[in-house]
Amino acid sequence: MHRLALAALLALMGAPAAAQTIDYAAERAAIGRYQDADQRLQDVGWQLAAANAPYCPRVVPSIGLQLQDMASYGAPAIARAALGLKRDFAVQTAARGSPAARAGVFTRNREVVRLERFDPNAWPAGSAMDWQRLVKAHDHVEAMLTEHGGITIGFAGGAEARVQPVPVCATRFELMGEGRKAVADGSRVVIGMGFPAFDYPEEEVFAALVAHELAHNVLGHDAWLDRNGRSARNVRRIEREADRLVPWLLANAGYDPAAAVTFMTRWGSAHDAGLKLRRTHEGWDERAEAMAAELPAVKAWLTAEGQADWAKQFRREINPAEGAARAASR
Repeated sequence: MHRLALAALLALMGAPAAAQTIDYAAERAAIGRYQDADQRLQDVGWQLAAANAPYCPRVVPSIGLQLQDMASYGAPAIARAALGLKRDFAVQTAARGSPAARAGVFTRNREVVRLERFDPNAWPAGSAMDWQRLVKAHDHVEAMLTEHGGITIGFAGGAEARVQPVPVCATRFELMGEGRKAVADGSRVVIGMGFPAFDYPEEEVFAALVAHELAHNVLGHDAWLDRNGRSARNVRRIEREADRLVPWLLANAGYDPAAAVTFMTRWGSAHDAGLKLRRTHEGWDERAEAMAAELPAVKAWLTAEGQADWAKQFRREINPAEGAARAASR
């Protein structure tokens, strides 16, 4: 889901449509570039979240489908026209290997008119760049999967598909249309389209970035910081812990766990912000060494068991229950 519209569409917000000469091909290409980046994120995110589901403390049912809502763009009417849509909702991505992708019907920009019994296009939308309705649609899909073990999705023209979910780690992956940051908030991994790792050609190296943010969520870091404070020392501890879990997450998803070290070396040597960053993060070389130190254990578990059970075998940097009793008594 995109809470920030593409720059090309944002630029169209200031002038009346009648006064504009709109290059719809350029708009369509801009949306396509966004969707290409989102597809890469969803493919990797799905592979990590599905493969590590046996070890995650919380899982949810998912079919790997991302919708798009024209109301979330800066100029919804222009976005609709550029994509040739009559309505607002359509397929954004179907993550590679997911039930949605295997169904073979969730093609990019195919109009969606029904999510089980409801037409999301009929739900009220706010002004331009309204992302809440898209969140509501994804929440509804997850609720139907949880309550009914599947969902029927209808398309323009009358076709429909019934899809059953599989369990995945409870995290959604979200691409921002601008920015160079990557963050995790406990339930989402949000990565800006300008993050340098999007330029890395190797999927496993890009996956290491996604795995680092996913690690924060599956290890409960956001809630732990809420309970124990976001001091530089605490942030440094959870960042180190997330770094160290990356090889385990990669290995279970079929990626080379050593890609964690490759990512940190490539990204850190070019983009480490120096002393300011080091107040809350170790230097990139120290981070890469911590990742590398996990490789023997990960490879040993892969050889012995075929999977790396980090829920039982990973050494924590923090006490995950710390502060829980204090928070509950408030």
